Amino acid sequence: MNVFEINGRKIGEGFPVYVIAEIGSNHNGDYNIALEMIDRAKEAGCDAVKFQTFRAKDHYSVYTPLHSKYDKNIHELIKELEIDRGWHAKLKKYCDSKGIDFFTSPCDRESVDEMKALGCGVLKVASFDMTDVTLVGYMAKTGLGVILSTGLATIGDIENAVNACRRTGNGNFALLQCTSLYPAPAHLSNLRAMDTMARAFGCVTGYSDHTMGDHIPIAAVAMGAKIIEKHFTLSRVMKGPDHPFAMEPDELKAMVEKIRDVEQASGDGMKNGARDEEKENFSLRRSIIAAKDIAEGSVITEDDIVIKRPGYGILPQFRDIVTGRTAKRDIKADEWITWEMI
Repeated sequence: MNVFEINGRKIGEGFPVYVIAEIGSNHNGDYNIALEMIDRAKEAGCDAVKFQTFRAKDHYSVYTPLHSKYDKNIHELIKELEIDRGWHAKLKKYCDSKGIDFFTSPCDRESVDEMKALGCGVLKVASFDMTDVTLVGYMAKTGLGVILSTGLATIGDIENAVNACRRTGNGNFALLQCTSLYPAPAHLSNLRAMDTMARAFGCVTGYSDHTMGDHIPIAAVAMGAKIIEKHFTLSRVMKGPDHPFAMEPDELKAMVEKIRDVEQASGDGMKNGARDEEKENFSLRRSIIAAKDIAEGSVITEDDIVIKRPGYGILPQFRDIVTGRTAKRDIKADEWITWEMI
């Protein structure tokens, strides 16, 4: 069985889905907003909050062309989205006090080292950083769990990143199906890729969602996702590139509740007849009933029996066995017939 571990918590088949509220840069550089988002994620029932840690000068060339979605240079935009790294230790401590996991997508070695020193149980590789196998290997070398988003990735890209982890001796990684559009259309979600990756790489898989609403991540859980990541904001009208497609607190809470319902509804797949909670409904099934009074010693004929509810008697499939048997006692009309009676 494939199992992924975060701080000793097992994630995989038979264990609860791990739900990550992706705060990213939606704190807008305001520490108090970051704290409020942690509180709301915890209230929603999430297992973790994730931030993003990068520096524009180490992340983008100053010559990066203008993106069609934005009205400013990408380097300038990313500079505005940088997290104050002085927050990390305080945010980690605050999350610990609230009982919710804290981690980031560290985009350079310094931030990887810091997350390790802070005692974070997991690191996240952003989709756009996945081809940097040197960085991936550096993350894996920490011995922490590594979650890799696979937006834009080919199966070869994923293999290279997986091998970068395994070469360090770290097999504690998970892969998330992801569509790198913001927002992403449902028809590009390709949820079946989760199973493809699970079979190809023998690991836990999940889904990092950029669609609007909660129906696609909930479908992902029904299809076997063991990790769900969803972008989160206090309000979609807030300023910033990731707010418009993110989920607001009440929506996040509703999504988590639905995920918990779906994972419970999945069951164990066994068909062993009625479960305890269904036994009272046996009366709604059919069984063999006396069509008329049958005297003790009489041979039961087809005309003596009828099939109807309740289901407390002999099953209808044994009708041919019942006919020709002798009644051991008087059986009243409309009484269900049991094996002890014949």
